[in-house]
Amino acid sequence: ALTVRFITRRFIGDYDPTLEMIYRHMAVIDGEMVHFEILDTAGQEEDSLQIEEKIKWGDGFAVVYSVTDRCSFDEVMRLCFLINHIHSSPKRSGGSEQPPVVIVANKKDLQFDRMVSTQDGENLSKALKLPFYEIS
Repeated sequence: ALTVRFITRRFIGDYDPTLEMIYRHMAVIDGEMVHFEILDTAGQEEDSLQIEEKIKWGDGFAVVYSVTDRCSFDEVMRLCFLINHIHSSPKRSGGSEQPPVVIVANKKDLQFDRMVSTQDGENLSKALKLPFYEIS
């Protein structure tokens, strides 16, 4: 839903979060036209090789978790570790430059269903030295 909102500037209520999709989008960022290809993985991967291939594909990452799902939060550290490990691999072209990564807590409007506090997200982002945003 976050990706669809970025591309369409609207909230789409009937979005299916279990479908993996690639979205293409052009936007002006800091006065420069940027072409985005966004892979929305839907977090359904069970095979670590699938996850690694998708991480190799990316040039930047928004690691998104739901504040209403503690398990999704618990995956953030593992995914950030994998991103760092895969992109610092000597086999990867480009050497040691790390891709941009941001941690995003979604569904902050669902306060009564919240299982992950804002403080938990902030503490994790500080430990990983990554930017953190809590959105709805």
